[in-house]
Parts: sequence; C-alpha cells; structure tokens
Amino acid sequence: MKIDEVPSLAKKSRVAAHTHIKGLGLKESGEAAETAAGWIGQENAREACGLCADMIREKKMAGRALLMTGAPGTGKTALALGISQELGTRVPFCPMVGSEVYSSEIKKTEVLMENFRRAIGLRIKEVKEVYEGEVVEMTPEETESTSGGYGKVISHVVVGLKSVKGTKQLKLDPAIYEALQQEKVQTGDVIYIEANSGSVKRVGRCDAYATEFDLEAEEYVPLPKGDVHKRKEIVQDVTLHDLDAANAKPVGGHDIVAVMNQLSKGKKTEITEKLRHEINKVVNGYIDQGIAELVPGVLFIDEVHMLDIECFAYLNKALESSLAPIVILATNRGICTVKGTDIQAPHGIPTDLLDRLMIVRTMTYTVEEMVRILAVRAQVEGLDIDEESLAHLADVGDRTSLRHAMQLLSPAFVVAKTNGREKVVLADLQECEDLFIDAKASAKLLSEQADKYLA
Repeated sequence: MKIDEVPSLAKKSRVAAHTHIKGLGLKESGEAAETAAGWIGQENAREACGLCADMIREKKMAGRALLMTGAPGTGKTALALGISQELGTRVPFCPMVGSEVYSSEIKKTEVLMENFRRAIGLRIKEVKEVYEGEVVEMTPEETESTSGGYGKVISHVVVGLKSVKGTKQLKLDPAIYEALQQEKVQTGDVIYIEANSGSVKRVGRCDAYATEFDLEAEEYVPLPKGDVHKRKEIVQDVTLHDLDAANAKPVGGHDIVAVMNQLSKGKKTEITEKLRHEINKVVNGYIDQGIAELVPGVLFIDEVHMLDIECFAYLNKALESSLAPIVILATNRGICTVKGTDIQAPHGIPTDLLDRLMIVRTMTYTVEEMVRILAVRAQVEGLDIDEESLAHLADVGDRTSLRHAMQLLSPAFVVAKTNGREKVVLADLQECEDLFIDAKASAKLLSEQADKYLA
C-alpha cells in the first residue's frame, strides 16, 4: 500500500493584506531599521509608534489617544497592527471600523463603550490550594441507595495522585467524581483539583506514556514537581467586557433546552450603566487588595471620520474615565464635514477632540520603496517575479496606487501559470493591466462618458 504525505496548504491559503507585518521593525535604541519586520520606509511614523508602545507598556498612556493620518495605502492600519504585535498577546488589542457603531439594535455610544471595555484587561492572580499529580488510581466506592430500590449510588471515590516527591491517596465527594468524568480523566492523566471549590482540570497525559502509540492527538506533560498538596498561583486574563457579559446574562444551565433558548435569543441586549458601575467597584476593590492588576489595552478605530458628532462627544468623555484604554484612530481624509453637522474640520474630527490627540503622519512611498515593498509582498505570497517586472509594477503603483499594484501580483502569477511558466514576467503584468483598471482610470472614463451612465 502506498501512502503519500500531503503537504499542508494552511500557510499559502491564509495570506491577508498585512500578513508580512511582524512588528514595527525598531532597533534596541528605538530607531527604525531601514528594512525590518516586513516594513520599508515610514521611519518617523514607526519611531513615534515605538515610543507609544513603550508608554503603553509602562502604563503611562492610559486615556490618551493617537491619530494616524495619511494618504490611502501608506500603512496606517499596518502601524496599528505593528503596535499590537510589539505589545504581545497579553495586552488586549480591539480593532473596529467607524461604521460599526451604526446598528438598529443598540445605541452608537453602547457599541463604543462595549469596544472600550474589550480593550481593558484585568489580570487576576489567585493563590489556590491544589492537589496536583498523575492519576495512578481511581476507584469509585458504591453503597446501597437510601431512596429505596435495588440501585446503588457512589458514596465517594478514591483517587491516587503521584508527583515527583511522592504519592497521596484522596477520598473525594461524588460531585468531584462527576467532574472527573466530564473531564474524561483516566489513569495516567495529570490533573489538578482545587481544594476550596473541588473543581477539576485535566492538564494532559503524563509523558511517561508518550511512546504508547505511534500517532496520538494527546498533549503530553511532565510529572508535576514538589508535593501533591501545594499552593499554586493561578493567573487569569479577562477583559472588562467579559465581566460585563458574564453578569448581564447568566447562563441557564447546560442542557439542550437551555442551549437552544440561548441560540433563539438573537437580539442583542444593552448592558446597563448601573451594572458597569457595580463591576467597576468590584474591580477597583480587587486592585486595592492586590488580587488583580489593570492592563490598559489598545482600541483601534479605523476610518474614524465615519463617526458622527454624538460619538465624538462620547469619546471626549470616555477618554477622561479612570478606566480608559489607549485609543488609536486612523483616517485618510483631509478637510471634510464632521458627520451629523455642516462643520468643516481637519480629518472630519471636531477641533476639541483633535486637541487631545497626538498626531502621527504617514508619508507617500517613493518608487524605490515601492519596488522593495512589492518584492516583500511577492515573497510572502510565494510568487517568483523578475526585476524588470517589479520596476514596472512600481511605476504602475506610482501612477495609480500601491494597493492597485499589489493587487496585480496574484492575477499576473495565474496568467504566468496559464502560459506554462512559474515566474511572472513583464508580458503577464501588461496583460493584467489591460484586464483590470484602477480607480483613477475608472473615474476618468466616467467623466468622459457621463452620458452613457445613469446619474
């Protein structure tokens, strides 16, 4: 029997617009490297964002806001993504688009507040007494049922746990036996049981059994060190929105009827200000006791000119709150009307909010920078392209836009493959240029042939 190994296509099929961005590409001194982390150019903007990332880490930027302005396709969204990757996974990063606030179910300000709360993390540290070890024995003890009849019930369960330092035998309540069954615990698994609540967590299979099967989907973990009975610090990361949602609609059981009822409740409900106030009181209490630590994250609002005057007024108030994240706004508009008014303002943002913002400007790319950006993009998409084609594509980007030039890469590769080549050449790009026109060319055609279109 012949078995061929199929190569994974996951990496190739999941190439997004900003897949090549891996950070801000800064040196240890804080200066921007010329080419690093998928970045070419925008040195000043990257250094400014690096300073902001340092301030966020040191918790000196909570309640402040950053505005990224620049022409379309100059890397504003990529900068925000770079900041999130510099901060790491432990700092909440909540991206949204300005048009998301317009919903028929809940108020605009409620959508904004919900995203504000998603961007504020809470790191809860608890020291718990736990029993941790590898299960060497699990024996349920049965007794006659007290309710009559011939059935037997489990009175208790004897579990033997083994760690590096020794073995301990525990006599556990029947309710804990049910939890063990739900976690599908069997002999040879590493588990821990909380002494106070009795909750059971299966960590994985003991690595002594790693050679048991040739192929297995199990996660193998080493035998726990120290004694079976120990004090363990458990760290949980939640956002304030998670706490709001958990308290706003308590779950009514885990049976099929309760689950179906939850699914049928499609309409979104607003979380009341009173509930948020109560949660804030509890959170502040935890922080004062040293149980929890507040982690201000980042709220990124793209296309911020889509917000209206009510949202901007709400942003002013929300930024002054004691529990406020770092807000990054991005827009590609110049002087335009503030939505919901007839006032003309820079970037479509009221001047009183603009005063509170630190503004970072992104510059348009030179032809040389475009050549290097397109080469990086071609490498990420797994395309082979010659120097002449890259230079021509950079000229196309300079004449039209960088985004249009990038969008021609994949169709040109398909054309090359159709013609029996694995490398993109100039003729493939020229064929794609004839097939797909850019926005400027389309606008010119419309103005020239206005009489042929509906007004």
